[in-house]
Amino acid sequence: MIKHILPILFFTLGIATVAQAQFNPIGTEYKLVWQEEFENEGQVNPGIWSHEKGFVRNNELQWYQEANAKVEDGNLVVIGKREQVKNTRFDPGNKDWRRNREFAEYSSSSINTRGKYEFLYGIMEVRAKIDTSMGMWPAIWTLGVSKPWPSNGEIDVMEYYRVKGAATILANAAWADEGQYNAKWDESKIPFSKFLEKDPKWPSKFHLWRMEWTEKSIKIFLDDELLNEVDLARTINPDGSNPFQQPHYVLLNLAIGGNGGDPSSTLFPKQYVVDYVRVYQK
Repeated sequence: MIKHILPILFFTLGIATVAQAQFNPIGTEYKLVWQEEFENEGQVNPGIWSHEKGFVRNNELQWYQEANAKVEDGNLVVIGKREQVKNTRFDPGNKDWRRNREFAEYSSSSINTRGKYEFLYGIMEVRAKIDTSMGMWPAIWTLGVSKPWPSNGEIDVMEYYRVKGAATILANAAWADEGQYNAKWDESKIPFSKFLEKDPKWPSKFHLWRMEWTEKSIKIFLDDELLNEVDLARTINPDGSNPFQQPHYVLLNLAIGGNGGDPSSTLFPKQYVVDYVRVYQK
């Protein structure tokens, strides 16, 4: 596990990096302003992270609970389990899927920094190892602090799930379209096979996801490969606001099912492991 910033040689946006090397602010205008290194063993630090609980979004199969997130050996470990969990909000007559399921058949965790750490512009780097088994839907993402989704803006620094049945790495941004809960997307969908062709052992290794967010654009990188560049001149909500010109908070989660595919034949437990989250600003 790497915990130290390394020297760098290659330049992008005036920012120095090398393939799969950590961002180094030396020689740039950027300074490390916030970091979560996951060094205190045990439960996730409640001063930094809040937990989502229960059924939350996207008709996913998992029940989010605090017990499935722990810190060990310098990493956040989010554990996906196949286990039956009773829905404490069960109401058989309710049309909401979050209420009319008596049990969840899987459990996991989702943590976020809302109200505890939020930032506007900068560079966010996350070193993580994801499980790419059928049914897994890990993510690194941000949401704006103001307005309901999608008017608040969503940045998907990393998502892994199935697109038309094929394993895919995604790097996206979303904002509001006309009509409630309708979103416009700037999406990049890269077949996971591309990464396996380069390195058949890709799933067993840690990788670096980086977002470079300025007043004009959002660039999303994976191991220094640019996956998507979002022009913020285009990301205007119908009310004229720009959701990427406000502070965002960070979310880390492992969803199960939904876009992740059918997990019924997958062996559990599964782990989504995060080494660190770091934010640099000018």
